[in-house]
Amino acid sequence: MKTSRQPLALFLPSLTVGGVERVFLHLARGFAEHGYNVHLVLAKAQGPYLSEMPECVRVVDLHASRVLTSLPSLVCYLRQEKPFALISALDHANVVAICAQKIARVATRVVVTVHSTPTQVVANARTLRARLLPLWTRVFYRGTPVVVAVSQGVAKELVHYVGIAEEKVRVIYNPIITPDLFRQAEKPLDHPWFREGEPPVILGVGRLTRAKDFPTLIRAFALLRQQRAARLLILGEGEERPVLEALTHELGLDADVQLPGFVQNPYPYMKHAAVFVLSSRWEGLPTVLVEALALGQRVVSTNCPSGPEEILEGGRVGKLVAVGDAAALSQAILDTLQADTKPATLQSVQRFTADHVLQQYINVVEADDENVAMVAVQ
Repeated sequence: MKTSRQPLALFLPSLTVGGVERVFLHLARGFAEHGYNVHLVLAKAQGPYLSEMPECVRVVDLHASRVLTSLPSLVCYLRQEKPFALISALDHANVVAICAQKIARVATRVVVTVHSTPTQVVANARTLRARLLPLWTRVFYRGTPVVVAVSQGVAKELVHYVGIAEEKVRVIYNPIITPDLFRQAEKPLDHPWFREGEPPVILGVGRLTRAKDFPTLIRAFALLRQQRAARLLILGEGEERPVLEALTHELGLDADVQLPGFVQNPYPYMKHAAVFVLSSRWEGLPTVLVEALALGQRVVSTNCPSGPEEILEGGRVGKLVAVGDAAALSQAILDTLQADTKPATLQSVQRFTADHVLQQYINVVEADDENVAMVAVQ
């Protein structure tokens, strides 16, 4: 291990709600528990996960209005603190991290992480920056000795779509399953829908964005309600809320669908729901799907790129359906509710435990080679 006087830095735009931010929360905790001097460097120190960060992790606020404008402050931080490694996430932050290291001229190893499949980012791009993703990531990531992908699907795209050499790519899954997950799941759940004798609750969790495709889940639930009594709860917040609320009203589901917004602790809901459903159009590696399985939940998921097929082992531990197919999703939920199936076991998701994943990250940041920059693609 590097000397404790040398920080290990994690760089993100902020700690707003999302899978990437929760992954970095787990990484920060894990590295700190292993004795590292951890700095969480944020372009802007905001977001609900800040309150969950351990006190032993130093939070560095660069006070930037945007990630790009954080570059000068990040350069100053690198020159002053000289962390032996800097792990970053999200493409725009990754580019800033790489540029900052070069400008600062420090020996910091930059480990950048990418959390979405490039083809889906480009296909759904609303900005020129996003459409040019494969080009500028290829340019900025050129010459890196290793690329670590969080799923086989992401790894394949990095090779065949972005153009990263295959021998540089390896897969390290996200550190999702932690002791805190199970502690949080045991906390009381004060919601009337989960009382004894109530209809089963179908649960979705995620940002209310186009990628999560909650309209298909709501339509699937409408079809399910024609077959049996049930309720749908979607935890999360985002720009699609007006669309989802309008669709719920249009389908006459106001009494049986709730969108309570962001919930700090979703795990009691995951543990006690009848079925957990992932309806996404695309993912990098869906954290919530792994969390639900770890809590012994029965799951249904779209077979979106990428991650669900790997996580559910081709459908062995949960049903997979086509993206955007409300009828198929509804039938899969109904079949899961009616079947006398055993819930998933923790053994099926061991590869996502924090200790297992953290050791692989330690190997990455502690590696000694002639190249400073290294890419970990998630």
